[in-house]
Amino acid sequence: MAALVKRVLAGDVCAGQALVAEFSALLWAVPRAYRLSDADAADVAQTTWLRLLEHLDQVQDPSRIGAWLATTARRESINLLRQHARLIPQAELPERPDEAAAPDHDLLARERADLLWSAFEALRPSDRALLRLLIAEPNPSYEEISATLGMPIGSIGPTRARALQRLRAEAKRLGLTDALCSTTAA
Repeated sequence: MAALVKRVLAGDVCAGQALVAEFSALLWAVPRAYRLSDADAADVAQTTWLRLLEHLDQVQDPSRIGAWLATTARRESINLLRQHARLIPQAELPERPDEAAAPDHDLLARERADLLWSAFEALRPSDRALLRLLIAEPNPSYEEISATLGMPIGSIGPTRARALQRLRAEAKRLGLTDALCSTTAA
């Protein structure tokens, strides 16, 4: 493998193609292990190859290029998961089920959604990050959540329960009551 890397550094296009052929499957397998979509896995693979091109002359042990690529792909996958966790889902407006619905139904639903998002934004950042990951599509595994947040797997469930409890308390403090919930559910 070291000879192949040296040939790539020397500008040998065939050696570059051989390197890509050797490790392409690995660079797809790593992000798929993180349950990333095909598009995201392609982004991770492409970014990993770019990082290799940027740092190929700095790789200390060319015989371990596969490990370097796997580590870089793993880091890129985790970075992508973190970026997805930062996305704030927007509340979708419900479709009007029938024209006979009360005219204020949509207004009350929007008010409820706004109150709920205000309560969510009042949570500590760690609670928001965990709850976003738990509702992300596709659903990340506890292993992925653990790696992304640096949290022990056994702590995820109890931390989730406490975060939801704090969300309920904050929603109640903001005036999101059971009466409002039942009004908008009709």
